Amino acid sequence: MSNENALREQICLLARSLFERGLTHGSTGNISARTEDGGLLVSPTGTSFGRLDPARLSRFDAAGQLIHGDKPTKEMPLHRAFYDTRSTAGAVVHLHSCHSVALSMLPGADPDNFLPPLTPYGIMKLGKVTLLPFFLPGDPAMGDAVRGLAGKRSAVMLANHGPVVAGQDVEAACNAIEELEDTARLALMTRGMSPRALSEEQVQTVVTEFDIPWGD
Repeated sequence: MSNENALREQICLLARSLFERGLTHGSTGNISARTEDGGLLVSPTGTSFGRLDPARLSRFDAAGQLIHGDKPTKEMPLHRAFYDTRSTAGAVVHLHSCHSVALSMLPGADPDNFLPPLTPYGIMKLGKVTLLPFFLPGDPAMGDAVRGLAGKRSAVMLANHGPVVAGQDVEAACNAIEELEDTARLALMTRGMSPRALSEEQVQTVVTEFDIPWGD
């Protein structure tokens, strides 16, 4: 099996796992990954994560031209913004995961640091997560908002919509977005209960120990 075919299979396998565990639903969510020649493999528009066909993934060349496969997701500006601003981005995943969306709708969220520091793992896998305002699905302004972060964030939360995470490869991106959703679920489970979050000193220890980008 060629490297590209193996990547196609991996994208579909991981997407199906996310779907089967309820992290996205229906035909929501989209996923992309860099190919060895600098192009992209992207989930097609209107497709379910549970039923992606490796042979029908949208294939872009290194110049950004669709060369074969089905019509890509309408969220391409969002994906391109991460690839263009983060040299380490090898994959991008966007879900409509329930708990993170719910948390984005509640008052009191810090737009610069959306997730509360409940465990070290959200910090380790995501760094700070920026909460972006609501945009219409497919609005190119979402990509503009990500570009405005100048590559300083690997993850954003689209208010009333869903999280978007870039990772070094497709497995890392999927693992990180799962951590985002799980942290949001913990935040909702403990909301109003005065949970004992990590102290600022503990957060800084995690940041230092694991060399996590944390500044502005």
